[in-house]
Amino acid sequence: MDAKEKRKRVMARSIKLGHCVCDPRKPCPCPLFKEKNVCTCAGERVSVETSGNKIKLMEYVRSAGCASKIGQKDLHEVLKDLPMVEDARLLVGMATADDAGVFQLTEDVTIVQTVDVFTPGVDDPYLFGKIAACNSLSDIYAMGGKPITALSIIGFPIEKLPHSGMTDIIRGGMDVLKEAGTILLGGHSINDEEVKFGFAVTGLINNKKIVTNAGAEPNDVLLLTKPLGTGILSLANRIGRAPEGGVDAMIKSMTTLNRVAAEIMVKYGAKACTDVTGFGFLGHLSQLVSESRVTVELWFNRIPLFPGVLDCARKGIFSGANERNADYSARRVDFDETITDEMKAVLFDAQTSGGLLIALPCDKVEEAVDEMQKAGVLCAAIVGSVIEKSEGRINVLTDGKGEKVIYSGITKEKKMSVKGKMNSGECCTHGSSTPDKAMEAFQDFVGKAMAPGSIDIVTKELIAIALGLAVHCVPCSRTHIKKALEMGIGKDEIEESATLAVAFSGCRAMMLWNELKKELFS
Repeated sequence: MDAKEKRKRVMARSIKLGHCVCDPRKPCPCPLFKEKNVCTCAGERVSVETSGNKIKLMEYVRSAGCASKIGQKDLHEVLKDLPMVEDARLLVGMATADDAGVFQLTEDVTIVQTVDVFTPGVDDPYLFGKIAACNSLSDIYAMGGKPITALSIIGFPIEKLPHSGMTDIIRGGMDVLKEAGTILLGGHSINDEEVKFGFAVTGLINNKKIVTNAGAEPNDVLLLTKPLGTGILSLANRIGRAPEGGVDAMIKSMTTLNRVAAEIMVKYGAKACTDVTGFGFLGHLSQLVSESRVTVELWFNRIPLFPGVLDCARKGIFSGANERNADYSARRVDFDETITDEMKAVLFDAQTSGGLLIALPCDKVEEAVDEMQKAGVLCAAIVGSVIEKSEGRINVLTDGKGEKVIYSGITKEKKMSVKGKMNSGECCTHGSSTPDKAMEAFQDFVGKAMAPGSIDIVTKELIAIALGLAVHCVPCSRTHIKKALEMGIGKDEIEESATLAVAFSGCRAMMLWNELKKELFS
């Protein structure tokens, strides 16, 4: 049957029914036929007109990247009345809203599974495919697993865009899967008005080393492995207001696997982890503190950002996903008065193929950061600490002495030092087992005095050493010197603090210092 006869037969059927047989929402002849003389139901295609013969994917989506996902508040409403799945083999399921599910097949084989699909945040099909694959694999890495197989899922307006665009998207994803050592088994496609792409991924995991979002403990340190700001930059790029260098840095980050960071976090005994994607930094952190039942302290000046992100946020360039994310997670967050609206916008910004947010033991974190940076995770940074057990709270401070880390995607930035409450000791700062309420109130006061504020925690630890020696408190002095060493504070800095104590307190401080120096520095 020739093309004209095929068109005649298809349109005759549609006209008789009073509806287009491909899209019953439309009459026949449809507006496209009247405008372009093209009947897509008969297999005809509109001639694709693109600038410089390049497809611009973001012209075919409403919300870009992970900003296209349903917000946590609405998702919670949808899921809350569904029955919980219970099975002894289900090690991690829906109940904790973790990054992936974990299921024990046999005594020796445990699998970890996830699925992730979203719209493009870039115009180039090949790059979008790479970003989507990195994003999908990230959920497996966040659990401490190794991805082994994947199935692709794609929605594509095949009647409006050339087949080559869909080919390039899938090719980009396959190249990342190959890099990750993951086999593509097949996939599923839908003729969709919006472009969407992603993968269902299956991995293997050691069930003794599963990293969930529920394991963070007081004195753990928070580590972030990629900068924030992809949602803001995607919108800025889409409306022609992207800052110089921002988009290139963003693409480099989004097309980088979280594999290396995941391997290192498992090596150093990560207590908890989540990847930072569509719910924004605070959205994913709020889930972590809720499931771990802890309070964390977050230092904004320590958080790595892409170039120009704060300036864009200051100009109101952030998507509606911010409000959706804030609606859910802001109830767990207390902002210091120094946190500006643009800072909040960055923290609620929906991320695409973001980094891992990891809770690590305090005595392992600096070594882990060093290894990550040497292995190419250049922006790995310590961004906060777990303070205490609670129902789940986040305290956001600026940490005024910190330097803002701006990620260019090219050069290694300044390494951040450990700045959090570390190992518990025996001095009054860290409390005791006494049930006396007056004592508890005093200990709480001292603990708050030691928390980072206008003076960072490293400086406060050095001050505590000097004061402990000056007032001749042996337990305080011993604990704070040990704690400073564990935080990576240099012996020269500790010695200088001790010198101040001796200068103000004299012989008693000097004798105590000499005694503790022999005990702790040997």
